[in-house]
Parts: sequence; structure tokens; C-alpha cells
Amino acid sequence: MIKADERELLHQYILLDMAIRSLQQDYSALENLKISKVFFPFVDDLLKNLRNDFYNKKRLLGQKKIRVVKWVKISEYLSEVTIATNGEDVVLQYAKQALKTQVEQLLVSNMNK
Repeated sequence: MIKADERELLHQYILLDMAIRSLQQDYSALENLKISKVFFPFVDDLLKNLRNDFYNKKRLLGQKKIRVVKWVKISEYLSEVTIATNGEDVVLQYAKQALKTQVEQLLVSNMNK
């Protein structure tokens, strides 16, 4: 059983993971920009901050013996995440569009720091 505070920590971990993956995929597209040298340091700092938060959340989840086992695409709208806890495995469903919106909000809030 995952407690409410653990579920929130897990949700933040998932959002950070998605944000990092998205930025890493888009990183190569920056090379095509005429002023790419302006954006690289900015994106590098953003990735550094996100990775730091990600590993802190991962460490906290590890202390609580919670880990993400697998991520499965159910449909074009939903994904399932299997979470291993100390006592049992828990399956959570996420709406892809909601996650995308939350990742965008996370990135914007980190850029404003």
C-alpha cells in the first residue's frame, strides 16, 4: 500500500523522469538553431537541476523501498506504471495528456528559478 505522501513523491519522480527524457531527446534539435550556443548552457543547467531533483526523489523512494518496475502504454491516452513496494506491487494509470501538461509546468517552473 502506498501512502498519500509516498504517492506524491512517486508522482514527482515520474514527472522529473519524463522531463529529463524529453529534454534529452530535444537536445539534438538545438544544434540546428542558428544561435544554439546561447541555448546549450541554459538547457544544460536545467538538466542538471532536474537530474539533481530526480536522484534525490529516487533516493527517498529507495529508502521507503519503492521503485518503478515497468511503464506500459495501454492506449494512445493511457499508460500504466507498475510500482514495487515492500509488501506488494501496485499498478497506477496515468493519462498521457495530463502528464505532458504537468511536465511542461514543471519545466516552466524550473526555468523561472
